[in-house]
Amino acid sequence: MSTINETINYNPIGFFSTPYTPSSGAPRQGALMPNNKGVIEIFPAFRDALETLHLFDRIIVLFHFNEVKKWESRVSPPGASHNHNFGLFATRSPKRPNPIGFTIVKLEKIEGGKLYVSGVDAFNGTPVIDIKPYLPSIDCIESKRNRDAEEFLGHHDEDFISDPEFFY
Repeated sequence: MSTINETINYNPIGFFSTPYTPSSGAPRQGALMPNNKGVIEIFPAFRDALETLHLFDRIIVLFHFNEVKKWESRVSPPGASHNHNFGLFATRSPKRPNPIGFTIVKLEKIEGGKLYVSGVDAFNGTPVIDIKPYLPSIDCIESKRNRDAEEFLGHHDEDFISDPEFFY
């Protein structure tokens, strides 16, 4: 049984190279900006694990929000149509107790340990923790309740987070 004091360590497998910085901001969700290009550079020790990844059009990338300095239990999502805070776990805010990001990007090509991707929403230098194939048969579950909650929370109506204070 896990305890609150248990330590879990992860080491990055690579990092994002993108035009985004905390001062410039980044797209709120990569899917909102599908033409945004970036590169995921995989460290040499992990490059053999890329075998057959080229068969997939989309991939899931887990990364570390390394610019986040604190977490908050209640947040107001950017662009939310309501004037109050929501529970953190009902949002995709980066201000999390474990600042792990999740994005689905289009895999354009792989060359020499570099994954050329589009639909990027991470800052330059963001550490990548893991990569998984996106499998529509199990990763895309339609739900009216979730769609209604998404609209209520305003998760779909802002393209960019441009306020650098959002990450601190």
